[in-house]
Formats: sequence, structure tokens, C-alpha cells
Amino acid sequence: MSIIIMILLLSVLILVHEAGHFLAAKMFKMKVSKFGFGLPIGPTLWEGKVGDVQVLVHAFLLGGYVAFPDDEKDEVLPADSPDRFMNRPIYQRFIVVSAGVFANIVCAFVLVFLTATLWGQLPSGKYNVIVKKITAEKSASIWQSGLETGDKILEINGSQINSPYGLVAFGQASKKFDGKADESYINTNLEKLTKLNPTLSQNEIIPEDTMVKIPDTGTESEITLNKDQLMGVEKIKNTEIKLNDTQKELRDEIEGKKYFLSDGKITLNDVAYAISDNVHPINITIERDGKIIKLKPIYSNTEGLMGIEYDAQKIIIPTKDFKSIVKNSGKYLYDNTYMLLYGLKQIFTGKVPLNDLHGVILITKLGGDTIQNGGIFPGLLLTALISLDLAIVNFLPIPALDGGHVLFLLIEKLRGRPLEEEIIEKIGTAGFMFLILLMVLVIFNDIYALMKNQF
Repeated sequence: MSIIIMILLLSVLILVHEAGHFLAAKMFKMKVSKFGFGLPIGPTLWEGKVGDVQVLVHAFLLGGYVAFPDDEKDEVLPADSPDRFMNRPIYQRFIVVSAGVFANIVCAFVLVFLTATLWGQLPSGKYNVIVKKITAEKSASIWQSGLETGDKILEINGSQINSPYGLVAFGQASKKFDGKADESYINTNLEKLTKLNPTLSQNEIIPEDTMVKIPDTGTESEITLNKDQLMGVEKIKNTEIKLNDTQKELRDEIEGKKYFLSDGKITLNDVAYAISDNVHPINITIERDGKIIKLKPIYSNTEGLMGIEYDAQKIIIPTKDFKSIVKNSGKYLYDNTYMLLYGLKQIFTGKVPLNDLHGVILITKLGGDTIQNGGIFPGLLLTALISLDLAIVNFLPIPALDGGHVLFLLIEKLRGRPLEEEIIEKIGTAGFMFLILLMVLVIFNDIYALMKNQF
């Protein structure tokens, strides 16, 4: 039932989008030939007339359209007829083309406003991360840090922790023996090695059975993560220098030692790399009984785990009066619009791999789960975000999307005349084929993800 509800909600979004085009056209008394729910691929489930508009419901429900006389090959209207869409002023056509996007934005706000009014609250997207239990082995640094059960984690390495993802991200980014080291730290340790072992040169093989003294190296520098990395919308990249296999083996061999005997295969430079890959300190600030406390450094293990079992408590924004409803509904949409736009940027810059692109099948499944586990109000909020996403994606300057039509209108305005119909048709066909291929890709990704139980 929850999946059926989600499908119905998605269907409403499509109707809202196309209704935006339709109502804008009727506002200018434009002639509309067809109102299509779904795309004309496969059989038509229903067809009828509503006034002078032919309404069609297609079996392929992933889309919709409003058609004008210009779109009909057998249209008998004269070429200069005012009933043809192309003969209307550019500003009218711009408004009609953009109206679907506008309708989705309005729909998103209405859904959030409705949820805030009826539910009396909105999720902030932030969490209080509370220490539930310390699970690390007794020799781990966390036991000497001062951390206790019930502590609320406020900051790590100077960054606010508003979700459990941030806690996990710092642990993973700071893992012991990550196979990389900072260049300046390597150079500092190389200087220390050279002073302790003055008879050895940096790049020459150290003779077998030669004793090499190891200096006190301290630890690597703390890891810093920005806001986007802590939200999971930007991939965390380690730009440090990689150790080779020989240096990694040497690192494991000399861990904790003050000196070692050379095997006749390494250089002092290799030793510098080996001792420079150790641990990154994790400096945690917590709140306990109303007091802010900075703990001693914690070090995650080779798997990137600190040994903390946590509770993530959602921070809820109350919406009890009209002012707070409007203000927080707007903020909710603003924050999520930023996230959607950033995600889109990551896709177009290649930072999100193609196999991570997903579509309507997975959205329906996740939406159904959201409704089943959280109720109708979280489902409405998810629907609002999907409506917002539809608006953003539809306004991209891609042929066959609303943004592509807007682009053609801008070109027409600059040229003083429209592009040749044949050129527009070819570009539109190419854009449509691109969208179909993209749709096939995301459907494949969705099915694969569901089969592998990735969601």
C-alpha cells in the first residue's frame, strides 16, 4: 500500500507539471491540441476529449506532455494562424514553457507547508550524536580520552557534527596506516633520520644488518573536512603521497621500535615514508551535563573505527504558528535546493559515477519505505523534494526538456528569428534519445541496486 501511495504521489507531480503548462497556455488563450499523461511509448490506456483538448493516458507513465497545433504533422491551420504556438510572442511562449517548472516549485512549497501545518514540525536534517557505548578494546586510545557514555559529540577537529555520517567520515578519513603520508611530514622525519644516522645517505641502499635508529615521530596532522564532505555531498579525497609495497611492509615491521636492522633492500628515504604513515589525531569536543569539554585525542584503527556505538537523535523544528510555518517551510526548501543543485554539479563534473545514478523505481521503493516506517508526512516531504528535483532537472538546457525550449527561445530572441524547423527537430530528437538512454541506465541501476539489496 505504501508503494502504491508513493506511485500516486509521483503521478500527481507529473500532472501538476503538465497542468502548469496547460493553465499558462489557457491564460493566453492558446490552442492546446493534446494533454498527455505518460510518454507515447507503447499502448495508450485511455483517450478522450475534454472540451477541445484531446486527453491521453499512456502505459509508459514516466512523464507527460502538452501538445500544441505546431506539434501535429497533419495540422491544417494556416502557417500564420495565431493559434499556432510559434506565432505567439516570445514572452508568452517563455511563460508557458517555464510554467511546468514553476508549478512544481509551488507544489513543493504547498506540500512542505501542508506538512508543517498538520504535523506541527519539520525535520532539520540535523542530529544530536550521543555516545551510547564504548566498544573499543581496552588498549585503545579512546579509553584514555575522557569520553563517557551519554556524552553529546559537538565537534571533531573543529567541525560541527550534525549527523552520524560526520562521525563515521572522520573515523574513516583518519584511519591508522592508510598507506599515505603528507610530504612535509615525510621531509621532517627524513631530517630527523639523517641526524640520528649521519653515516647514511638518503637515497642509497642501507647495507644489510646495518642498525637504523628511528626518531620520535609524533603523529600525522589532524584531518579537516568541509561542510559538504560532512553532509556526504562531496567525496572525501586524500591527496597525500602513496607508499609503495616495500614502504608499507617496512612500516608494519618497525611499528613501535626504536631501531631495526636493514635487510639490504631499503633506503633512508623508504624509512622516512614508513614512519610517516601512522595515525591522525581525532580531537573531539563533547557536551556533558551542560558543560563543554575537549577530550584527549582519539585514534581510529586500521579499519577507520574509533570504537563508539552511538544514538542519532533527530533534531525537530516545531512549527506551531503561521510565521514559523512559512519561515521554516522556506528554509527547508532552500536547504534542500542547495543539496539538489550541488548533487547535480557533482554529476556533471563526473564526481558521481554513472552507476550511482538512480531513478523512479528506486525513488518509489525508498518513498514506500519512508511512508511505511515514518508515516504519510515524511512521504509528503520526500514528494516535495522530488517535485523540486523535477523542476531543477526540467529547467536544464537539454533539448526535449523545458530548459531546452527556453534555450531555443533565447536564441530566437538574440537572432531575431527562430532556428530552422529542421535543425530544431534534429536537436530535439537527439535530446529525446539522450533522455531515453539515460532513463534506461537509471532503470538498470535501480533494478541492480534492488537485486543486490543496496537500499
